[in-house]
Amino acid sequence: MFDMIAELIADRIGCGKEEITEESRFDELGIDSLDTVELTMDLEDRIGKTIELKEKVATVGELVAYIGKITEG
Repeated sequence: MFDMIAELIADRIGCGKEEITEESRFDELGIDSLDTVELTMDLEDRIGKTIELKEKVATVGELVAYIGKITEG
């Protein structure tokens, strides 16, 4: 899951996937609320599930964990 999310983020912000870590903060990566919405839609397409972020996620690792929880069920 991390690799897929890191790839989507890297494509969005124009950096190498290897520059993204689980500790990377979205605000430090320059990802704003519009980017978050678009990233969420891209993720929904990839995993085939609707994502409703009901909790604030600040880091890539938190997003990976959240997506992991909703795809398990």
